[in-house]
Amino acid sequence: MTVEGALRGAAPHLLLDSLRTSLAHLYAATSADLLLVDYGCTTLRPVEPVQTPAGMPHVPVDAGPAGRVFHTQQPYLSRDVGPTATVHLPVTVRGDRFGVLVVDLPADRCTPETTAALARVAETLGHALRVADRHTDLYRRTRRTRALSVAGEMQWDTLPGRACTGPAFDLHAHWEPAYTSGGHLLDWSATERELLVVVADGTGPGTPAALASTLALTAIRNARRAGLDLVTQASLTDQALYGQYRGTRPLAALLLRLDLTTGEAEVVDAGSPTLWHVRSTGTRRVELDRQLPLGMFEDTVYATQRLRLLPGDRLVFAAHGTGEPAAGGGPESPDGPVARALSGDGRPNGADVPRAVVRALREGSHGVPDAVLVLCLDWHGHAAGKPDTGPRGEPAPAPPVSP
Repeated sequence: MTVEGALRGAAPHLLLDSLRTSLAHLYAATSADLLLVDYGCTTLRPVEPVQTPAGMPHVPVDAGPAGRVFHTQQPYLSRDVGPTATVHLPVTVRGDRFGVLVVDLPADRCTPETTAALARVAETLGHALRVADRHTDLYRRTRRTRALSVAGEMQWDTLPGRACTGPAFDLHAHWEPAYTSGGHLLDWSATERELLVVVADGTGPGTPAALASTLALTAIRNARRAGLDLVTQASLTDQALYGQYRGTRPLAALLLRLDLTTGEAEVVDAGSPTLWHVRSTGTRRVELDRQLPLGMFEDTVYATQRLRLLPGDRLVFAAHGTGEPAAGGGPESPDGPVARALSGDGRPNGADVPRAVVRALREGSHGVPDAVLVLCLDWHGHAAGKPDTGPRGEPAPAPPVSP
């Protein structure tokens, strides 16, 4: 039986047992252990019981071979003096990083072909973990460094994850506090032609905020899955929130639909989180015409605005609930730390951007936001398309945002 077949047939809480049996048979592996990233994205934690005789400690996400693999998303082979070698492999599904698989096997079996095959095994394990999460709490318990609040539990059960990738885009998110906030709202849906994204500030801390955000997210998904456009999605969510809370829990949100074949984007800005545009020519905050937050008044009428992206463009959504920035985006405003995080030397990997922005906001002089959500969207362009060019072959500037 193949490893994939064995994982599909295994009980959800026995995925590792099944995997270990298959790897021992196929590659003479002496141990296989799984490290899962915790909810705060700070440590990699082993699923118990561990198999390696030396044990498997918790390790930071940015240290050691496991941290290196988690960061680079590339397999890493280490050979010590002796007959055994260790392979660290990323466990990732469509860009969403679950952790690292660590396999010990005879050194003479560690060929490039074996490493490539084990990398495919780790990817298959990631898919199996995603399904198993519906049927067992084992892996969720492993990911916790401490207990989640009820609001945090609600949030993790409703949000789609930290990342999603496709041929035309990469999308990565990070939020804090990971264990107690409950107020973040984030969702996306992708097809071959379009990507729909919603990001919202939340309505405060604790369970009441989680309940309001869950209602809003459910209303948005309901409208989206019915095939309705962005304006109708916003309007129906506005009605649902107002009908329940009568304006006491408005939600500052931004809804975006990106045509993955052209780079044309529609945006509904409902008192939204800030939006940043990063291009090789510079970084700027996108100034949108803000409309009323969702659920503030009855029967609010919303309108779309338009953006145009070129291949290689990056959009960064920052929801930190600190209100309007000070004029000029100086160092005392939330814009200051965000601008510095996005305008540093080089172009960081999209997966690293959200944590960098969150860290900059936490360390900024404006004050520590109670809750922060950052989403980074990279658009690569459609495979068949070519970016528009100016008279010298340079990318043509994007037209201004217009309602």
